[in-house]
Amino acid sequence: MSDSTLASFLRPEGFERPAAAAVLREGSVVTEAGRYAVRSLEDRRARRRTPYTGRTTERAVDPVILVPGFLAGDGTLALMARSLRRQGFRTYRSHIHANVGCTLNAAAQLESRLESIVIRRGTRVQIVGHSLGGMLARGIAVRRPDLVSGIVTMGSPMLAPGAHHISLTASVDVLVRLSRAGVPGLMSEECVAGPCARQSFDESQLPVPPGVGFTAIYSRRDGIVDWRACVDPLAVPVEVSTSHVGMALDPRVIDHVTSALRRQALASAVEVDRGESA
Repeated sequence: MSDSTLASFLRPEGFERPAAAAVLREGSVVTEAGRYAVRSLEDRRARRRTPYTGRTTERAVDPVILVPGFLAGDGTLALMARSLRRQGFRTYRSHIHANVGCTLNAAAQLESRLESIVIRRGTRVQIVGHSLGGMLARGIAVRRPDLVSGIVTMGSPMLAPGAHHISLTASVDVLVRLSRAGVPGLMSEECVAGPCARQSFDESQLPVPPGVGFTAIYSRRDGIVDWRACVDPLAVPVEVSTSHVGMALDPRVIDHVTSALRRQALASAVEVDRGESA
């Protein structure tokens, strides 16, 4: 897709597409998946050695919803969700089967999902978003801090959504062409160059409201997006060494996500206590 199709404001000065060969770094996802398999095996062995009465894990207060990246669905974060549940988190799917549609529509769908979880659980929700999912999370946190207690983004190029590999750009171009041809439910030109794109980008630049935790996980080995675009100055930055795709399953990343969720939940609980005692 030419730069004239993708709005120039989506790739501000100072950010660049990863080089064409950078995508080869994504091959390390095989190793990262292997790490998950080894960790899972070790966890099962440890669990078998632990007496049944000692297996109870303290339940985290804030529920967690996981949001997939571009072209992906909830299944891509299933392994991370499983690991979080083992750590006591109550996890929810976003109900996004394939993140290929209008960004504003996806955000509205996710917002509705959050509302239902908040009503059911009586507490705000933390959002873990991979790539585009993280950008959706940040926008919702800005609009609806009453629903969101914290967000954790992974490889989400919030500062420059257009600073992505040419192969990803080609995928966007296909979706736009199919949308022009009349295929419903796909990303259209409005989503990459029109008011839809502008609104989504502007929301991603607004300050995250007080009381909403924000952690941004990034990797300099990212072969899909410019890692610099993932380091939001308002977030707690956490650097990892994985591929872009591998962030969704590498146990080292999952450990960072777990720590961030616990830290943000604790900060949220302290704030609630202060408000009640005021």
